[in-house]
Parts: sequence; C-alpha cells; structure tokens
Amino acid sequence: MAKAIIVESLGKRFKRYHADRPNTIMAAVLGGFKRLKSVDVFWALRNISFAVEPGEMLGVIGSNGAGKSTLLHLVGGIGQLDEGSVEVHGKIGALLDLGASFHPDLTGRENAFVSASIGGLSRREVKRHLPDIINFAELEPFIDNPIRTYSTGMKMRLAFAVAIHTNPSVLLIDEFLSVGDMRFQSKCLDKIKELQIGGCAVLFVSHNINQVKSLCDTVLWLKSGAIAAIGPAEDVTQQYAEYMRENAAKSPTSERQTQVMPLSQSLAPQAKQGNFQSQDIVIESIRLIPGFEIESGQSMTLEIGYLPLKPIHNAHFGISISQPNGNICFDTHTAQANFKTGTLQEPGTIRLVIERLDLAGGQYFIDVGIYEATWSFMYDYYWHMHELIINSSASKKGILNPPLVWQKV
Repeated sequence: MAKAIIVESLGKRFKRYHADRPNTIMAAVLGGFKRLKSVDVFWALRNISFAVEPGEMLGVIGSNGAGKSTLLHLVGGIGQLDEGSVEVHGKIGALLDLGASFHPDLTGRENAFVSASIGGLSRREVKRHLPDIINFAELEPFIDNPIRTYSTGMKMRLAFAVAIHTNPSVLLIDEFLSVGDMRFQSKCLDKIKELQIGGCAVLFVSHNINQVKSLCDTVLWLKSGAIAAIGPAEDVTQQYAEYMRENAAKSPTSERQTQVMPLSQSLAPQAKQGNFQSQDIVIESIRLIPGFEIESGQSMTLEIGYLPLKPIHNAHFGISISQPNGNICFDTHTAQANFKTGTLQEPGTIRLVIERLDLAGGQYFIDVGIYEATWSFMYDYYWHMHELIINSSASKKGILNPPLVWQKV
C-alpha cells in the first residue's frame, strides 16, 4: 500500500526584517526606504524527511518556534517549499484554524454547506452528510442562526464536525483537543480513531506530551527547525521529557524571567494572547466542569493538569476570569487560601471549586498560571486561550449578577 504522506528534505525559510521597519508610506519616505529590505533569512525548517502510512498517527512535538505548525501548513499545501518535496496521497482534512473560514452573516447550516463543499464533497454528498455534521456538533437549536451569534466554542465544534465528515484520507490536526468540553473531546477522539481504522493517516501537532504518547504510533521531535528524533512514541516522548528537564536545570532564574511575563503585567490587555513557559513545570490541561458554557449563578469546578519537569517546591496556582478587553472580574490563587502545594514531582491536578459564579451574561476568559514560591517569576501561564460563556436573562450592564429580591416596605 502506498504511503499517505511522504516528506523528503523539506526546507522552508523566511525573511527577517528590522524591528522598526516602517509600516506606512510616509514613514518609509521619511526614512529613505532604508529599513524596508530584509536583514537576512532564517530557516524555519531544514532537511525534514518522514513518511506516514495509511491508518498511522504521527505526532509532532517540540518547543514554541520549533517549526511544528509551519510543517503542518506545508503538508496541507499552505505556503511554498524552498527545498525538498511533499507528497500527499488522497483527500486532506485540515484542522488548522477551526472556524476561520466561516462567514459571520451566513447561518451555521450555510457555513457548514460551503465548508463541506470546499472540503471536496459534491452538492449531493453535502446534503446527505449535513444532518450528521449538525448532530455531531450538537448545534441543532442554533444551526439556522448567523454564525456571528456563535461562541468561539460553537464555531470550533461546527468546523471540526465538517472536517471529519468530508471523508479525508489524510487528517492534519493542530491542538484540536481544545474543542469543547471533556465529553465532546472524547467524542472527537473516538471519531478520529474510527477514521484511522478506515485507513486515514493523521499528522498531529501538540504540546501535550502525555496526549501524544497515548494517541500516536510514531513521534517526530522538532528542535529549532530540524529533526531531533523520530521513532516510537514511548521512546521519543521520553527523550523529549528528559531534554526538557535537563534544559530547565541548566536555565538560571534570570533567564527564566526573561521568557515569561511578570505577575504584575501578565493580565494587562496589551499582553499577547497565548501561553508563556519556563519549562520547569507546565500546564498540561485546563478542564471546566460542567463545561465552558454555563448559566450565571451556577457552580463551577476548574481543574488544572500539570507536569513537573523537575521537582518544584511550594508553587502557587492562580486563576482569574477576565473580559475580552483584559479587565479582571475574579482573581484568586492558592496562597490566598493558604493552600500548600508541597513538592510537585509527578503529573497531577489542582482543583478549584466555585460554589456560585454570579457574573453577568457574556463572554469571558479563564486565565491560569503557575508561579514560583516567592512570586519572583512565572513558570507557565495561559492568557485568553480558554473562552467561558455565561448565559443570563438579566441585563448585561455591569459584571455582577447576584441573586436579589426587590421589596416594598
């Protein structure tokens, strides 16, 4: 049987520009066009070769900037190679940027129809699969509403459902398990396994080492755009974990502080959306019970899965709920509750139970961080990556929605 993906000596380079490159015509003219040209080039990927068999899942791991997402995009036909070749046999289903192609004024049904058509299905096939797509996404009550009324999670669920129902021969996945709650994620995994059994090859990029180890047959470790190791999942993930531990042990506190955002600034609206890591201990998962969409006044449990890459003593775990503009509505941490985390050496979970969350209805974000015992630096931090939707029939003015009773006395 022919291989599903064949990558040989792949190379991709990008131009590097001046940090103060002009961004307007006036600035360019006044500066004499001196800083418009690139300073040099750098190779994001170089000498990358591997193959994926039908029905095989290849995991791709590596630190931020290693070239993982660039590799996934090039295999998916997005971008042009500078060296080497990529062969993909069969139809590609790409889960790279879920929901990015949806038109805000079209309904969920119309967007699903268009996306499935772009994904290679004929009009007749789309009509046949559409009920299954809607049912899988669990969006029946909202499917005829404009997509602009959907939460981020709803759009991601619909995009995922479309992608896996286009009968792909090759599935490209970039951190797909941020889709929905744990139950929905489990359903996504079952569907992917079903596709694998049918011969679909999967290329899976993730920061979650345990996930990659449990799901993938083979793992490719990228380091600074080159292959550091490729082989059985158990072996390569162990090598990567050992490398991370050694790297963390060699990294002095002063260096770690330059890689993360100080606690006093970490929640500022101008902060970059994303994740900041020191590689001493990392946040493996963020789970919300009953889910990332709740009713105002409902109880909420938040679980932080962590992975120590070396023994960590008395770390503090912090959780905040913020609005899209960065305003903090709720903030707490383990030290505030005099909760001692002790020495963390094995993977584990920290749980916070909020008995009532009396916030006004709207869009919020769960922000989570792990901090050094003296608060001198941050180990790991996620900012505005996990959306929380709170439903309420009350007025949206203000941020509080406490239980109340009007009385005439």
